[in-house]
Amino acid sequence: MPASRRHHRTLAVLVNCLGVIAAVPALPPAVGRGAAAPARPAPPPAAVAAPARPAAAATPIPTGVPAVPPAVPTTGPSQVPASMPPVSVAVGAAGTPAPGYRIEVRNAGTSPVETLVRQELPTGSRATAVTGGGRATGPVGAAAGEVTWRLRLPARSTTTLRTALAVTGPGRSVTAPTCVYGTDGTRPYDCATATWVGAATAPAAQVTAAPAWRRPPVLLAAFTALLVLTGGLLWWAVARRRRRPAATAAGTTAPAAGAAGRPAQPTGPRPAGPVTAAPGGPEDRGTVYPRPALPAPAVRRRRPPVWLVVGVAAAVLAGVVGAAAWTATQRVAAMDTTKQPTSGAWVGSSVTGALGVPLRETAFEFTVYRMSCGTGVLPAAPGGGRPCLATVGVRNLTSEQQTWHGQLQRAYLPSGNWVAADENATRVANLGRDVFAQPVAAGRRVLLPLVFTVHGAEPPKQLELRSGVFSAGVRVDVD
Repeated sequence: MPASRRHHRTLAVLVNCLGVIAAVPALPPAVGRGAAAPARPAPPPAAVAAPARPAAAATPIPTGVPAVPPAVPTTGPSQVPASMPPVSVAVGAAGTPAPGYRIEVRNAGTSPVETLVRQELPTGSRATAVTGGGRATGPVGAAAGEVTWRLRLPARSTTTLRTALAVTGPGRSVTAPTCVYGTDGTRPYDCATATWVGAATAPAAQVTAAPAWRRPPVLLAAFTALLVLTGGLLWWAVARRRRRPAATAAGTTAPAAGAAGRPAQPTGPRPAGPVTAAPGGPEDRGTVYPRPALPAPAVRRRRPPVWLVVGVAAAVLAGVVGAAAWTATQRVAAMDTTKQPTSGAWVGSSVTGALGVPLRETAFEFTVYRMSCGTGVLPAAPGGGRPCLATVGVRNLTSEQQTWHGQLQRAYLPSGNWVAADENATRVANLGRDVFAQPVAAGRRVLLPLVFTVHGAEPPKQLELRSGVFSAGVRVDVD
C-alpha cells in the first residue's frame, strides 16, 4: 500500500475517534435492563384516587422544622365577625315634660339571643321610672349612673323599654345613649342615641341681642359718621373765612356829606400811580409835587388754626385705634381657650361634645356611647394599670376608605397627662381582631370597644379621637 494511502487512512481513523468522543456526553445515561422493558399499564381509577385522601395529605412530615401554616382564604374588608347576631336598637325621646326615652331592641335572627342592654345616664340625672325589669346602677369607675336590662330576645321579635329621668337643672337638653352588648358586657352589638329637649330649652337657646350702643359695628359706623360730619363743618368754616376778605376788598362805601359842606371823598382804595387833583379843588392848594402812589394792601393767606389741625389728627388717630381694638377683640373672642397648644398645622377645627353626641371632623364621625374603668370591665393589664373601656362608633364620611391608628386616640387625665389606646388590650376586647389593621370602607359605620390603660385611681375626663396625624379631631367629655 502506498504511503500516502496509509496516512489518509490513519487520519480518517483519528477523526472518527474524535467524533465518537465528542458525541459521548450527549448520549442518555445508561439504564438497567429493567428500564428497557415496556411500560406497565396505568392502574385503575380507584388505585389512583387512594393516595389523594385528605388524611394522608394533611399528615405532617417530622423533619424537625416548623411546618408552614395552611393558607387561609381572606374574607374581604368586612370587620364584623360572622358570629355577630343580627340585633339592633333604636332610641327615641318621649314628648313628656320630664326627660323620657323609648327603647326598641330587635332580634332579626332565627334563634333567641341573650343580651345586656345599657343606657348611660348623663351627669346630674337619675332614673325615676324603668320598665321591662331594668334596674338603675352605678358602674364601677364611671362618674354617672346607668340603667341595665338582661334580656333574652326571642327570634324575630322586638322588645320595647321605657325610662324616665330627673335632672338637677330643669329646662336643659339631656342625651342618653343606649347600647346592646353580649352577655360579657364588653362587645357591643349595636348602639343608638337620642336627645330629649324640654319645653323651656328652646327659649333659653335664643341669645338676647345687645343694645345698639353696645354693638361694635354700630359704634364704629357712628364714629365714622361723626368724623365725616366734623370734617365737613370745618371745611365749610374755612372756606367761608377765605371768601370774606375778597368781598371786603372789592366793595366800596357810598358817598356821604363831609364836614363844612364839602363833598365827601371816596373812601375806597386809591388807584395806583400819581394822584392828579381836580383843577380848582382843595387838593391843588399848596401842592407843589404830586402825591406819591399808595401801595395796595397785601392779602395774607389764612392758615387753619392749630386747634383745628390737632382736633382732626386726634379724631383720625382715635378712629384707627378704635378699629384696631375692635378687630383684635373679635379675634380674641373667637379663640378656643380649652384647645391644647398646636403648631397651626391641623386640618379643620376641633369639636367638643358629650357622651352620645355625634361629632364630625375631616374624615370620620365619632360617637362615644359609654366609658367605664375598673378591673371588672376587663382583666388587669400585664404591666399594671387599670383598663378603661370606651364604646365608640366610627363612621367614614368620605368617598374612599380611610385608615386610623391607635396611637392617635388619646385619653386625657385630670392631671393633664394623656395615654394612647392600648392596642393589645383593644385586640383582646375585640376577640382577637385588630380594628386598626383594616381601613374603614367609604360610608360605613363600625362599632367597637377601645381600651385605655391608666395608672391611678382617677378615670379619664376627656377622649381625643382623630382620623389622621394632621386632623384636628374631636374631644368628648366623659367625666
